[in-house]
Amino acid sequence: MSTKIWLSPPHMSGREEKYIKEAFTTNWIAPLGPNVDAFEQELSACLDGNNVAALCSGTAAIHLALVLLGVTRGDEVLASDFTFSATVNPIIYQGATPVFVDSEMNTWNMDPELLEEAIVDRMKKNKKPKAIIFVEIYGMPANMKALLAISAKYDIPLIEDAAESLGSRYRERPCGTFGEMGILSFNGNKIITTSGGGALVSGKPDYADQARFLASQAKEKTMHFEHRQVGYNYRLSNVLAGIGRGQLEVLAERVTAHRRVNQRYRELLSDIPGLVFQSEPDSDYFSNFWLTSILFTDPVDHFSSRSVLSLLGEDNIDSRPLMKPMHMQPVFRELPAYLNGNSEYLFNNGLSLPSGSGLLDMDIERVARLIRLAAAGKK
Repeated sequence: MSTKIWLSPPHMSGREEKYIKEAFTTNWIAPLGPNVDAFEQELSACLDGNNVAALCSGTAAIHLALVLLGVTRGDEVLASDFTFSATVNPIIYQGATPVFVDSEMNTWNMDPELLEEAIVDRMKKNKKPKAIIFVEIYGMPANMKALLAISAKYDIPLIEDAAESLGSRYRERPCGTFGEMGILSFNGNKIITTSGGGALVSGKPDYADQARFLASQAKEKTMHFEHRQVGYNYRLSNVLAGIGRGQLEVLAERVTAHRRVNQRYRELLSDIPGLVFQSEPDSDYFSNFWLTSILFTDPVDHFSSRSVLSLLGEDNIDSRPLMKPMHMQPVFRELPAYLNGNSEYLFNNGLSLPSGSGLLDMDIERVARLIRLAAAGKK
């Protein structure tokens, strides 16, 4: 069987071992410690000085963001329809109701016009949303200008789900630094990893401080265990933060590598009729292209997202359909949704290709060769 090509595997730099060894040598094998403090500071430096709380997952970061905004039972939160369920699950944890908003085709992210339509309609029903969570899918920045304007117009805070967009920028500003709070993920498949981890980001120090407090079981600063509110066990471990420190040192290299992979696919495939890449709309957008994703605009039996997915799989190549929209998920199917058909179209006709930063030219060419054969009806 041919060598396996993974979708987006972890890519270690070797620098991680230094920080992990320090943790073992000093016996900081626990949540918190010097690596956690340093990782937060180093992340902050990458994010224009915004405040950072290092956490155990991006999901934990979203949950704490909702808690800090006072989202509770009976509230509604507007959320991107075209995303992974981790964006939405914390809304349910709080007893609130997710209200889904479909995508625009320019970026595949939340449609600002549809967002405003949803806000107006919810307000007519006396259900003004408590927050908005928008996602930057596959590393592509959202239409920040429009989303921020709508947030300000209706006084509804934004949470930026930048789980996939660390290293991306909008108008030269780092993704993760827009709105009231941003969240990051360092899951094993992300552009940098801590094995499992995440972060809450905010320009407001109080939010980061409160996130650290709540994530440490809300322990008061007393000699005994004192708790005046419900807390969570959400802090990142000192060992995993050491992995993150080594990874963060090569973030710029990883972004360059993902963009190189994307460009090479374009060189090999852009001339195929009926095949379109997710692309930066204009110079305001700079994507890390965490995943290179394509759309089959004129699918036929031998050349569609699902047939190419199957073909690549037969050659031991990992690829993935685009996100199944939240409104189509059985667990969320009965929830309110404002739809234009775009997210469903993307799911039915899109495919993410192997995009790891360690991908070799020969691997990209192997993937592209099979796609070209499929397009020609020879596979």
